Amino acid sequence: MDKKTNETPKHQEKLRALDNLSLGISIVAAIAIGFGIGVGLKSLTGYEWTLWLGIFWGVAAAGLNIYKAYKRAQKEFEGLENDPRYAHRAKHGDSAKLDDK
Repeated sequence: MDKKTNETPKHQEKLRALDNLSLGISIVAAIAIGFGIGVGLKSLTGYEWTLWLGIFWGVAAAGLNIYKAYKRAQKEFEGLENDPRYAHRAKHGDSAKLDDK
């Protein structure tokens, strides 16, 4: 059997951290781009509501980015509910830990 198939990538934790950081940046960028589109539409049409339309599009795009990141994280941690390391906490919660003190 090939030894490399069982190894995790060397910089996997750094890549996860960068992926989480990119979510925050993409939220700000989506809203800024939506605002820019709204300003452009307002200058072209002269209607105030087109500015708010662009902002709405930016916020909707940011919400979509959050939803995609949530689904990706949910898929990544999907097998942990059956892991014996987390079974006690899932069954009893944090309150059992506080009662032991």
